Amino acid sequence: MTTHKQAVTKTLNVPTKLLRPLWFRSRESLLDDGLVYDPIAAYACRRCHLASDCLSGNVDQGQLLHATLTQICDLQVRRFLESNPNGLVINVGAGLDTRFYRLDNGRCRWIEVDTNEHLVWRQRLFHRSERYQLMCGSIDDMTWLHELPSDQSQPVLVVCEQALLDRRENRVAHFVQSIGCHFQHAQACVVLAGDLSQNRLGQRMGCEEYQHGFKRPTQSLLNWLPWIHRATLISPIDQHCQRWSRWQRVLAKLPVYKNRLTPNVINIQW
Repeated sequence: MTTHKQAVTKTLNVPTKLLRPLWFRSRESLLDDGLVYDPIAAYACRRCHLASDCLSGNVDQGQLLHATLTQICDLQVRRFLESNPNGLVINVGAGLDTRFYRLDNGRCRWIEVDTNEHLVWRQRLFHRSERYQLMCGSIDDMTWLHELPSDQSQPVLVVCEQALLDRRENRVAHFVQSIGCHFQHAQACVVLAGDLSQNRLGQRMGCEEYQHGFKRPTQSLLNWLPWIHRATLISPIDQHCQRWSRWQRVLAKLPVYKNRLTPNVINIQW
Protein backbone atom coordinates (compact mmCIF):
# COMPACT_ATOMS: atom_id res chain seq x y z
CA MET A 1 0.00 0.00 0.00
CA THR A 2 1.29 3.45 -0.87
CA THR A 3 1.83 5.57 2.22
CA HIS A 4 0.57 9.15 2.47
CA LYS A 5 4.14 10.46 2.45
CA GLN A 6 4.94 8.51 -0.71
CA ALA A 7 1.80 9.84 -2.39
CA VAL A 8 2.71 13.43 -1.56
CA THR A 9 6.29 13.11 -2.80
CA LYS A 10 5.39 11.16 -5.95
CA THR A 11 6.89 12.75 -9.05
CA LEU A 12 4.33 14.24 -11.43
CA ASN A 13 4.85 14.28 -15.19
CA VAL A 14 3.51 17.76 -15.89
CA PRO A 15 3.46 18.71 -19.62
CA THR A 16 6.52 20.75 -20.58
CA LYS A 17 4.46 23.67 -21.87
CA LEU A 18 2.89 24.04 -18.42
CA LEU A 19 5.98 23.24 -16.37
CA ARG A 20 8.55 25.47 -18.08
CA PRO A 21 7.12 28.86 -16.89
CA LEU A 22 6.70 27.40 -13.38
CA TRP A 23 10.28 26.15 -13.45
CA PHE A 24 11.54 29.56 -14.61
CA ARG A 25 9.88 31.22 -11.60
CA SER A 26 11.23 28.52 -9.32
CA ARG A 27 14.80 29.18 -10.53
CA GLU A 28 14.31 32.94 -10.33
CA SER A 29 13.24 32.63 -6.69
CA LEU A 30 16.66 31.20 -5.80
CA LEU A 31 18.64 34.17 -7.15
CA ASP A 32 19.84 36.98 -4.89
CA ASP A 33 18.71 39.53 -7.48
CA GLY A 34 15.66 37.57 -8.61
CA LEU A 35 12.80 39.56 -10.10
CA VAL A 36 10.07 37.21 -8.86
CA TYR A 37 9.85 35.36 -5.55
CA ASP A 38 7.61 32.33 -5.93
CA PRO A 39 8.06 29.69 -3.20
CA ILE A 40 4.91 27.89 -4.35
CA ALA A 41 6.52 27.33 -7.75
CA ALA A 42 9.69 26.10 -6.06
CA TYR A 43 7.71 23.59 -3.99
CA ALA A 44 5.62 22.44 -6.95
CA CYS A 45 8.73 21.87 -9.09
CA ARG A 46 10.12 19.58 -6.42
CA ARG A 47 7.16 17.29 -7.09
CA CYS A 48 7.32 17.48 -10.88
CA HIS A 49 9.47 15.59 -13.36
CA LEU A 50 11.68 18.04 -15.26
CA ALA A 51 11.40 17.15 -18.95
CA SER A 52 14.43 17.56 -21.18
CA ASP A 53 12.53 20.19 -23.20
CA CYS A 54 12.64 22.51 -20.19
CA LEU A 55 16.43 22.54 -20.44
CA SER A 56 16.61 23.28 -24.15
CA GLY A 57 17.43 26.61 -25.75
CA ASN A 58 18.75 29.79 -24.15
CA VAL A 59 17.54 28.91 -20.66
CA ASP A 60 19.09 31.73 -18.62
CA GLN A 61 17.99 34.49 -20.99
CA GLY A 62 14.59 32.87 -21.45
CA GLN A 63 14.20 32.81 -17.68
CA LEU A 64 15.13 36.49 -17.44
CA LEU A 65 12.63 37.49 -20.12
CA HIS A 66 9.85 35.42 -18.58
CA ALA A 67 10.56 36.71 -15.07
CA THR A 68 10.63 40.32 -16.27
CA LEU A 69 7.28 40.01 -18.05
CA THR A 70 5.86 38.34 -14.94
CA GLN A 71 7.21 41.11 -12.72
CA ILE A 72 5.63 43.78 -14.94
CA CYS A 73 2.26 42.01 -14.97
CA ASP A 74 2.46 41.58 -11.19
CA LEU A 75 2.97 45.32 -10.84
CA GLN A 76 -0.11 46.07 -12.97
CA VAL A 77 -2.23 43.70 -10.88
CA ARG A 78 -0.87 45.12 -7.63
CA ARG A 79 -1.72 48.66 -8.72
CA PHE A 80 -5.22 47.58 -9.70
CA LEU A 81 -5.80 45.96 -6.32
CA GLU A 82 -4.43 48.99 -4.47
CA SER A 83 -7.07 51.15 -6.20
CA ASN A 84 -9.77 48.46 -6.16
CA PRO A 85 -9.19 46.14 -3.18
CA ASN A 86 -12.52 44.36 -3.74
CA GLY A 87 -12.02 44.08 -7.50
CA LEU A 88 -12.27 41.04 -9.73
CA VAL A 89 -9.18 39.70 -11.50
CA ILE A 90 -9.76 37.33 -14.42
CA ASN A 91 -6.59 35.45 -15.38
CA VAL A 92 -7.03 33.92 -18.85
CA GLY A 93 -4.89 31.01 -20.03
CA ALA A 94 -3.09 30.98 -16.70
CA GLY A 95 -1.51 27.56 -16.96
CA LEU A 96 0.32 27.02 -13.66
CA ASP A 97 0.54 30.70 -12.80
CA THR A 98 0.66 31.43 -9.04
CA ARG A 99 -0.14 35.15 -9.24
CA PHE A 100 -3.19 34.89 -6.97
CA TYR A 101 -1.12 33.43 -4.15
CA ARG A 102 1.64 36.02 -4.57
CA LEU A 103 -0.62 39.09 -4.74
CA ASP A 104 -3.79 38.19 -2.86
CA ASN A 105 -4.88 41.11 -0.64
CA GLY A 106 -7.43 39.08 1.32
CA ARG A 107 -10.40 40.87 -0.26
CA CYS A 108 -10.27 40.50 -4.04
CA ARG A 109 -12.01 37.85 -6.11
CA TRP A 110 -10.04 35.86 -8.64
CA ILE A 111 -11.07 33.66 -11.56
CA GLU A 112 -8.65 31.42 -13.43
CA VAL A 113 -9.86 30.63 -16.96
CA ASP A 114 -8.17 27.77 -18.80
CA THR A 115 -8.79 24.50 -20.57
CA ASN A 116 -10.04 21.64 -18.44
CA GLU A 117 -6.82 19.58 -18.57
CA HIS A 118 -4.80 22.56 -17.33
CA LEU A 119 -7.26 23.18 -14.50
CA VAL A 120 -6.83 19.56 -13.39
CA TRP A 121 -3.11 20.16 -12.92
CA ARG A 122 -3.86 23.36 -10.95
CA GLN A 123 -6.08 21.37 -8.60
CA ARG A 124 -3.35 18.79 -8.06
CA LEU A 125 -0.58 21.31 -7.36
CA PHE A 126 -2.23 24.30 -5.66
CA HIS A 127 -4.61 24.74 -2.74
CA ARG A 128 -8.09 26.22 -2.93
CA SER A 129 -9.44 29.53 -1.63
CA GLU A 130 -13.01 30.69 -1.10
CA ARG A 131 -12.35 33.79 -3.24
CA TYR A 132 -10.62 31.81 -5.94
CA GLN A 133 -12.57 30.14 -8.74
CA LEU A 134 -11.57 27.90 -11.64
CA MET A 135 -13.52 28.24 -14.89
CA CYS A 136 -13.19 26.16 -18.04
CA GLY A 137 -12.67 28.30 -21.13
CA SER A 138 -10.14 29.46 -23.68
CA ILE A 139 -9.13 32.31 -25.96
CA ASP A 140 -10.55 30.43 -28.94
CA ASP A 141 -14.01 30.02 -27.40
CA MET A 142 -15.08 33.12 -25.49
CA THR A 143 -18.48 31.81 -24.39
CA TRP A 144 -17.17 31.64 -20.83
CA LEU A 145 -17.69 35.41 -20.65
CA HIS A 146 -21.44 34.79 -20.28
CA GLU A 147 -20.81 32.68 -17.15
CA LEU A 148 -19.08 35.51 -15.31
CA PRO A 149 -20.77 37.50 -12.52
CA SER A 150 -23.28 39.92 -14.00
CA ASP A 151 -22.39 42.83 -11.69
CA GLN A 152 -21.05 45.43 -14.14
CA SER A 153 -20.28 47.89 -11.35
CA GLN A 154 -17.46 45.73 -9.96
CA PRO A 155 -13.97 46.84 -11.09
CA VAL A 156 -12.49 44.21 -13.42
CA LEU A 157 -8.95 43.49 -14.57
CA VAL A 158 -8.40 40.87 -17.30
CA VAL A 159 -4.87 39.44 -17.36
CA CYS A 160 -3.41 37.33 -20.16
CA GLU A 161 0.33 36.94 -19.75
CA GLN A 162 1.40 33.97 -21.88
CA ALA A 163 -1.60 32.51 -23.71
CA LEU A 164 -1.91 35.17 -26.42
CA LEU A 165 1.66 34.51 -27.54
CA ASP A 166 0.42 31.16 -28.89
CA ARG A 167 -2.32 32.78 -30.99
CA ARG A 168 -2.32 34.43 -34.40
CA GLU A 169 -3.24 38.07 -34.83
CA ASN A 170 -6.89 37.40 -35.71
CA ARG A 171 -7.42 35.39 -32.50
CA VAL A 172 -5.74 38.13 -30.46
CA ALA A 173 -8.08 40.68 -32.05
CA HIS A 174 -11.11 38.48 -31.33
CA PHE A 175 -10.09 38.12 -27.68
CA VAL A 176 -9.57 41.85 -27.17
CA GLN A 177 -12.81 42.77 -28.91
CA SER A 178 -14.77 40.14 -26.95
CA ILE A 179 -13.71 41.44 -23.54
CA GLY A 180 -14.04 45.03 -24.74
CA CYS A 181 -17.65 44.47 -25.77
CA HIS A 182 -18.59 42.35 -22.75
CA PHE A 183 -17.40 44.76 -20.05
CA GLN A 184 -18.69 48.32 -20.19
CA HIS A 185 -15.68 49.52 -18.21
CA ALA A 186 -12.62 47.43 -17.36
CA GLN A 187 -8.85 47.14 -17.56
CA ALA A 188 -6.75 44.55 -19.34
CA CYS A 189 -3.10 43.58 -19.04
CA VAL A 190 -1.88 41.53 -22.00
CA VAL A 191 1.46 40.41 -23.40
CA LEU A 192 1.98 40.69 -27.17
CA ALA A 193 5.09 39.79 -29.15
CA GLY A 194 7.07 42.26 -31.23
CA ASP A 195 7.33 41.67 -34.98
CA LEU A 196 11.11 41.06 -34.80
CA SER A 197 11.04 38.67 -31.86
CA GLN A 198 11.66 35.69 -34.16
CA ASN A 199 14.90 37.00 -35.67
CA ARG A 200 18.34 36.03 -34.38
CA LEU A 201 18.66 38.99 -32.01
CA GLY A 202 15.22 38.39 -30.55
CA GLN A 203 16.04 34.72 -29.97
CA ARG A 204 19.26 35.69 -28.18
CA MET A 205 17.20 37.94 -25.92
CA GLY A 206 15.18 34.93 -24.75
CA CYS A 207 12.25 34.89 -27.17
CA GLU A 208 10.56 31.63 -28.13
CA GLU A 209 8.39 30.68 -31.12
CA TYR A 210 5.37 32.99 -31.07
CA GLN A 211 2.39 32.92 -33.40
CA HIS A 212 2.19 36.66 -34.06
CA GLY A 213 4.30 39.79 -34.16
CA PHE A 214 3.23 43.41 -33.86
CA LYS A 215 5.23 46.39 -35.01
CA ARG A 216 2.92 48.82 -33.18
CA PRO A 217 0.87 46.77 -30.68
CA THR A 218 -0.70 49.77 -28.98
CA GLN A 219 -2.04 51.07 -32.28
CA SER A 220 -3.44 47.63 -33.10
CA LEU A 221 -5.34 47.58 -29.81
CA LEU A 222 -6.74 51.05 -30.48
CA ASN A 223 -7.87 49.91 -33.92
CA TRP A 224 -9.71 46.94 -32.41
CA LEU A 225 -11.22 48.92 -29.51
CA PRO A 226 -11.58 52.60 -30.49
CA TRP A 227 -13.14 53.42 -27.11
CA ILE A 228 -9.94 52.65 -25.19
CA HIS A 229 -9.10 55.82 -23.29
CA ARG A 230 -5.71 54.77 -21.98
CA ALA A 231 -3.06 52.42 -23.35
CA THR A 232 0.42 51.95 -21.86
CA LEU A 233 3.16 49.86 -23.42
CA ILE A 234 5.91 48.56 -21.12
CA SER A 235 9.04 46.90 -22.47
CA PRO A 236 11.11 44.40 -20.43
CA ILE A 237 14.20 46.25 -21.68
CA ASP A 238 13.19 49.35 -19.70
CA GLN A 239 13.25 47.60 -16.34
CA HIS A 240 15.90 48.43 -13.77
CA CYS A 241 17.76 45.14 -13.71
CA GLN A 242 21.50 44.68 -14.00
CA ARG A 243 21.00 41.49 -15.99
CA TRP A 244 19.44 43.53 -18.80
CA SER A 245 22.27 46.09 -18.91
CA ARG A 246 24.08 44.53 -21.88
CA TRP A 247 20.94 44.59 -24.00
CA GLN A 248 20.06 48.08 -22.81
CA ARG A 249 23.42 49.32 -24.12
CA VAL A 250 22.84 47.59 -27.46
CA LEU A 251 19.32 48.96 -27.91
CA ALA A 252 20.35 52.45 -26.81
CA LYS A 253 21.98 52.61 -30.26
CA LEU A 254 18.89 51.08 -31.94
CA PRO A 255 15.94 52.64 -30.06
CA VAL A 256 13.43 52.04 -32.87
CA TYR A 257 13.77 48.28 -32.32
CA LYS A 258 13.27 48.26 -28.55
CA ASN A 259 9.58 47.28 -28.61
CA ARG A 260 9.90 44.98 -31.61
CA LEU A 261 12.46 42.41 -30.43
CA THR A 262 10.63 40.98 -27.41
CA PRO A 263 7.10 40.58 -26.09
CA ASN A 264 5.76 43.68 -24.34
CA VAL A 265 3.15 44.25 -21.67
CA ILE A 266 0.27 46.50 -22.72
CA ASN A 267 -2.13 47.82 -20.11
CA ILE A 268 -5.41 49.25 -21.44
CA GLN A 269 -8.47 50.86 -19.88
CA TRP A 270 -11.87 51.53 -21.41
